[in-house]
Amino acid sequence: MDIAKVIETQEGGGEEHPQTPQNLPVLPLKNTVIFPQTVFPLVVQKPRSVRLIDDAVVADRMVALVALRDPEVDEPTPEDLYSVGTLATIHRLARTPDGTLHLVVQGVERIQLGAITQRDPYMRGDTISQPDMVETGVEMEALVRSVSDLFRKLMGLAAYMPEEMAMNALNTEEPRQLAYLVASLTRMELGTRQRILEETSVAEKLRILLGVLAREVDVLELGQKIKTDAQSGMEKVQREYFLREQMKAIQKELGEEDEQAAEIRELRERIEKAGMPEEAHKEALRELDRMSKMPSAAAEYSVIRTYLQWLGELPWQVTTEDHLDITVARQVLDEDHYDLTKVKDRIVEYLAVRKLRQERKGQVEERHHDRIRQEREGVILCFVGPPGVGKTSLGKSIARAVGREFIRQSLGGLHDEAEIRGHRRTYIGAMPGRVIQAIRRVGTRNPVFMLDEVDKIGADFHGDPSSALLEVLDPEQNREFRDNYLDVAFDLSQVMFITTANVLDTIPAPLRDRMEILYLPGYTEEEKVRIARGYLVPRQIKENGLHADEVSFEDDALYRIIREYTREAGVRELEREIGSICRKVATKIAEGSETHLGVTEGAVTEYLGKQTYYFEVAERTQIPGVATGLAWTSAGGDILFIEATKMKGDKGFTITGQLGDVMKESAMAALSYVRSNAAELGIDEDIFAHSDIHLHIPAGSTPKDGPSAGVTIATALASLMMNKPVSGELGMTGEITLRGQVLPVGGIKEKVLAAHRAGLKRICLPKRNTKDLDELPEEVRNEMTFILVDRVEQVFAEAFGPMEGNKRVQSDTHQDESERQ
Repeated sequence: MDIAKVIETQEGGGEEHPQTPQNLPVLPLKNTVIFPQTVFPLVVQKPRSVRLIDDAVVADRMVALVALRDPEVDEPTPEDLYSVGTLATIHRLARTPDGTLHLVVQGVERIQLGAITQRDPYMRGDTISQPDMVETGVEMEALVRSVSDLFRKLMGLAAYMPEEMAMNALNTEEPRQLAYLVASLTRMELGTRQRILEETSVAEKLRILLGVLAREVDVLELGQKIKTDAQSGMEKVQREYFLREQMKAIQKELGEEDEQAAEIRELRERIEKAGMPEEAHKEALRELDRMSKMPSAAAEYSVIRTYLQWLGELPWQVTTEDHLDITVARQVLDEDHYDLTKVKDRIVEYLAVRKLRQERKGQVEERHHDRIRQEREGVILCFVGPPGVGKTSLGKSIARAVGREFIRQSLGGLHDEAEIRGHRRTYIGAMPGRVIQAIRRVGTRNPVFMLDEVDKIGADFHGDPSSALLEVLDPEQNREFRDNYLDVAFDLSQVMFITTANVLDTIPAPLRDRMEILYLPGYTEEEKVRIARGYLVPRQIKENGLHADEVSFEDDALYRIIREYTREAGVRELEREIGSICRKVATKIAEGSETHLGVTEGAVTEYLGKQTYYFEVAERTQIPGVATGLAWTSAGGDILFIEATKMKGDKGFTITGQLGDVMKESAMAALSYVRSNAAELGIDEDIFAHSDIHLHIPAGSTPKDGPSAGVTIATALASLMMNKPVSGELGMTGEITLRGQVLPVGGIKEKVLAAHRAGLKRICLPKRNTKDLDELPEEVRNEMTFILVDRVEQVFAEAFGPMEGNKRVQSDTHQDESERQ
């Protein structure tokens, strides 16, 4: 340190002061530190502090001012005070009517607070004078100049600083007085003020002040910059406004068109070219007229402009011409999808009707009726089926077959009506609904529009989107569909709407009534092999960068993949497994170890690992009390095992497996039937009185319900009580009554296909479901035996052996065979 000497001094750099009293009244200060050689106003309100001031004024006007550590303390104790304070003299005192004192005090010297000799009515304590050390030398001079410069800079930025007092601080040359004056005028925390007061070295006081002043200057400069930027931004907007107004005046004098007028002219031309109907055209011109009369800076100006742009960009009269060649259309449909005969026939029928209408136009009256029919010719199909059967991809094929544009919107999880109808223009950020947005994107008013997952629409306090779809999908209403944003009618009657769903139960009845339902059932093994050979394998070979001559799949390998690695109604999982094999083949070819690989039945395990699914029907039905039922699910058909066991008890009947009420009632009816016919079945009737029966349907985490498991439950209970196992090749479905009748059920095709996948050979079906067998593929009818029953006794005869009344009907004796394409 370049310090020449250290001098202990008092106020004035060496002036003598009166002897400091040893015992003084102590006045606690909140949020304030009084520095020596500074004058500061105080307000005293508490009675004990008022009495302290009164006594001090009567005596020698000297008082010890000490800051509180915690300003929130109402009744301070000696422990709440800092140990260093300031000796001060009371110069002025004024009393208000309510007893409050207004003081002006002057700090004299730093003091160290010693022992407290009095606590009531106010504190008194011993004090020891603590003179400051004032260093001299070059370093002190540098500190003084630095503090002065920063303080001068702070004066120009801080509006809160009294100018006269700040000038007094800058005019002083004594370092100690400069430090205390600057500290009293600068904004800082209480702890920092107390630290400056407690510091004995004046040089250290100045160093602390340098840090405080630098931070305060930085904060104020940043605030000034923010203020300047905001002000300049406002000035820029105002300047641009004045320049635009001047430009308008200049363009008006030159006879030129301004920017706003050019924009309005462009919108007017777009409106005229759009071919809008009269209502929309009239509304567009009205809004355009409003827009032309308001300044471009107005908030509503951009809202109207966006609205007119939407109106001008919609395809009011733009259509695509349908391909009416029936042969070509059928060929396109067959190229993309195997089978699906009903759907393909429906599309061909639509094209045939369109073709005949165009060819047979002639008379004026016929043309008039044709125009009316054409307005209502929109097709609304609903494809219902399990996942992976090709519902979504079928929409693209239909669009390609008829030569129309295709657009898809997923409705899964949609719960806001405004997503369909749009938002009203009064809302900020309003826009049309998904239907109008899709029509604008596709650029034609007669696309193939697919609404995917229509069965998974939700509803909450925002409204019910399925109700909003009623207008969209109703041919009688969608000719004048009104979106909330557009608020004018738009014709959707030329749109070919196609919806997809896994189940129909969750679709509201009014919405379901507006659609033509086409069921897409699951595929048989033979169909899956054909699909894999014709569609899936070539696609996966291409997607994985292979050539057709680098990998080949044998039919036996495909059959093994289907049976042992997939268990589904569609082919999505099958395609994933084929893709997995192709990736492994691609790896070997890329490494150069192979040039061609043939996937054989034996090589499937090498590529896909151990078998995933097993045919466990025969194993699980080897013991009495187990029967195989058929179930329908949203993912297609499936088989389920119904298990029953008995134990000693008292007529208890327990049902488990997460069953619904209808299924529980079927179980009770089945038990009642078995008990009431115990003698005919050769069952000891007394065994029910001394036994508890437990009926369980595995996969307990999956909810199950419906009456179609009635005959299966009755068979499982009869097997248990008769101690006879059920044939492992037999599956069954049907509702049961207390009188032993077997009633028809739904989902026969899906259930039979599931039984075929699981390896069952014989199926017991209700006789009144005979008509449903006509929908089964030919290979299924040839490989399986169907026993049509109307009594439970006939089911028991098939399950346990020949019984009177058994009626076995082979599939080829009661129905015509139909071939799936």
